[in-house]
Amino acid sequence: MTPYSATGTVSTITHHGPVGIAPRGTEPSGGGARRAGGRGGAGAGAAAGTQAFTGADWRLLAGVAAIWGSSFLLIEIGLEHFSPALVTLLRVAFGAATVFAFPASRRAVPRSDWGAVALLGVLWMAVPLLLFPYAQQHIDSSLAGMLNGGVPLFAAAVATLVARRLPGRAQLLGLLVGFAGVVVVSWPAVQGARATALGAALVVLACLCYGAAINLAVPLQRRHGALPVLLRAQLFALVVVAPLGLAGIGPSTFGWSSLAAVVALGAGGTALAFVGMSVLVGRVGAARGSVAIYFIPLVAVALGVSFRGETVAVASLLGTALVSAGAYLTSRRDRPAAAPAPPAPAPAPARAA
Repeated sequence: MTPYSATGTVSTITHHGPVGIAPRGTEPSGGGARRAGGRGGAGAGAAAGTQAFTGADWRLLAGVAAIWGSSFLLIEIGLEHFSPALVTLLRVAFGAATVFAFPASRRAVPRSDWGAVALLGVLWMAVPLLLFPYAQQHIDSSLAGMLNGGVPLFAAAVATLVARRLPGRAQLLGLLVGFAGVVVVSWPAVQGARATALGAALVVLACLCYGAAINLAVPLQRRHGALPVLLRAQLFALVVVAPLGLAGIGPSTFGWSSLAAVVALGAGGTALAFVGMSVLVGRVGAARGSVAIYFIPLVAVALGVSFRGETVAVASLLGTALVSAGAYLTSRRDRPAAAPAPPAPAPAPARAA
């Protein structure tokens, strides 16, 4: 879910959206992550960016990457018995129930921000979480995971448009390299059947939704914390997807494997992974915590090949490397492109002696 804005901020997102977004060196989401498990004490925020990872930090990083990277495989297992809309409905429902179990998520969000949170629920949860199951009816889970690696690039591109300012050279290079990687990853699908190309296009559209959602989530999470915003966005999304999900019960059949998959998908990928990432970012800083995102496509490919017998084109692997490199470059702090210098003032007229 790694992602960044072109204005010097880092967001920790994932396969399925942003976790917390904060300027480098500050704790995310109003400090909730640090209270949940950070290395407290004076100067902890600055120290987080320089201390070596502890064993607990590495376990958090590996856990977050594994949960989010496995989401694509779990979607595919869910689709064995359930319709795409039902997979989404159950996923959001189990995710919201799990997030609700954390007391911090129940802190109030002012009514004045409900409209923004509702829009976030649509862009961050309802639309992309519907698009992924529909897409994976046509493409493998590994390809979906590789394309999802482009989320940071879409986030940076949207931030650039919103700010109406070009990013710095390194970030601009990252955008160009990363989007070239998205094209390379998608190329084998485009060359294949029309349905396969449709599936890849749906994933790219979902990534674009995430890119917009990340930028919308920035001020909301800074004001109210990650978990209160996450819970309410999920509840709004639940209302949006409920009609389609309930209609999807008819063409679905029951299967314990699919039920277990969507429970894990909701409780893990749509809840616990967000909490884990918030704790990780609170302990090590946003820039270093976001490293977990780079492992998500690798986990998705490994699981797809190992458990589903999927084949991955060499071009797609090369494209994934380009996407990861581009995401890394866009995440680095960089000076924005310099504005043209104002014209030098005209010399003062000479005065008579």
